[in-house]
Order: sequence, then structure tokens, then C-alpha cells
Amino acid sequence: MSTNQVPNSQNPVADTPPPVTTLTPEQVVEQLRTVRTQIVEVTPLTPKQKRTLSKQAHLSNAVVQASINAIGASDNISQAVGQPSEDVRQLVDESNRWTAVEDELKTTLNGVAGGNLVRRQRIAFIAGVAYNLASRLARDPAHAGLVQHVQEIKRLKSFTRRKKAQTAPKPTSPAPQAPAPAGSQQHGVSPEHGASVMETS
Repeated sequence: MSTNQVPNSQNPVADTPPPVTTLTPEQVVEQLRTVRTQIVEVTPLTPKQKRTLSKQAHLSNAVVQASINAIGASDNISQAVGQPSEDVRQLVDESNRWTAVEDELKTTLNGVAGGNLVRRQRIAFIAGVAYNLASRLARDPAHAGLVQHVQEIKRLKSFTRRKKAQTAPKPTSPAPQAPAPAGSQQHGVSPEHGASVMETS
């Protein structure tokens, strides 16, 4: 009888993926700042600057490629723009590759903002349930300790509503019209007609 044993090739421990390490908000911020310091060109722009640059950068790829060809065909044009055609092609390639980074960052930002919005909605729901339940229990003398909490929540809610009402834009009323000069429209006589009558009298 053979005592040789066939080794088990299946290793359930090796097949189990390692747990994903989750990051705290502070750790995410720290890593993002580290990545930002490693990016060559990070240029914050004001909304006005973004609009201006977007208008100037709006150019079709066909026009861009034809312009690069013109740079490569003439040393005078290359010297005028200050860059050879190869460098401009490299710049176009880098711009196209960085669009992938833009998409990833936008997707990440959208996901983080959405997740935080879900958290705030959950918080508001829990707070609302707690307030409603505390309001009911506060009517019972056995839960008199909740009365002060309920009154404080009511006060804060009322303050928030007043603040929103004060910051809301007020409707603009039409400007009052200036009254006509006294005597100018008496007896249905216009100023021009009155002047002509005085001249002929």
C-alpha cells in the first residue's frame, strides 16, 4: 500500500482576497495633498479665467494637427512660436492623457460628494425621528428631562427659518412714476398748444 499522498493544490487561504484597507477622511486628505505636490502643473483658476481660457482653447483636433504640420514645414514658423513641431505634438499627447486624470478625479469627487450627501440625509432622518419621539415623551411627566431638549430644538429650528427668510431675495417693486407738472394738462390743452395760443393772442 502506497503511503504517498497527493498534495492538495487548492489553497482556500490563498484564494481569499486580502481585505481592503479603508482610509479615514484625514488620511484621504493627506494622500491627496501628497499627490498634488507630485503633479507638475496644478494651476487653480478663477471662474473668469476658466471662461477666458476655455474660449481660447476651443480648437478642433484637425486644425491643431494641420497647424503642427505647418510648424514642421517652416523653420520661420517654428522660430516664431518658439517650439519645434515635435514638442507641440508632445504637448498635445500630454493634454490628451491628462483628460483621463480629469475624468477619474471628477468621478471620485462625484462619488465622495454623493456618499457624504447620503450621510447628511441619514443624519437628518435620525434627528427628525429623535425630535418627534422626544416631543411625544416630553408630554409625560415621567420624561420631564426631555422638555428642555425639545424646547432647544424648537428654538434652533425657528432661528433657522427666520435666518432663511431674511436672506431670501425680496421682490423688486416697480419704480414710482413722476407726476405730470401742475397745470400742463388742464382743460385738455397740451403745453405746445398753450404756447401757440399765447403767441397768437
